[in-house]
Amino acid sequence: MSEPAHPSAAPAARPEPRRSMAVCGVIGAAVMAAVDEIVFHQVLGWHHFYDRSTTRVGLLSDGLLHTAELLALVAGFFLFADLRRRRALAPAHARAGFFLGLGAFQLFDGIVDHKLLRLHQIRYGVDVTPYDWAWNLGGLVLLLTGAGLAVRAARRGRAGAGS
Repeated sequence: MSEPAHPSAAPAARPEPRRSMAVCGVIGAAVMAAVDEIVFHQVLGWHHFYDRSTTRVGLLSDGLLHTAELLALVAGFFLFADLRRRRALAPAHARAGFFLGLGAFQLFDGIVDHKLLRLHQIRYGVDVTPYDWAWNLGGLVLLLTGAGLAVRAARRGRAGAGS
């Protein structure tokens, strides 16, 4: 009886651009949530995820955000590992998805959490206008970088398919 083929000896699978982009988008959003939570919530102590109650509730909301971010990271990396194992990762689409996730989280946080829902502000006791501009423009740059990478990846994919 012959032994099963080693997984690395498996033939190359067909790349999955959409899945690669989505999986890395989840990882990107989780990474940006981690950066926000660690830098602004813990290190600088500028705000909590939910600041419209007591400090205790704010700390609880930070813990829930941290839990969600870690779950998204773990799930994202398991899905990423699965794509790699099956040789279905489309690296250019994955990079695009990562930047799209970073920017989408940051813009969502800056527009929805800060301004529409008013869950928290970036900082208190100062004029938040420059902070809001910096946060949202930073998110927009990340999002546009991801969109540019996605367009480039799609063009390369079409050019490669026609060969």
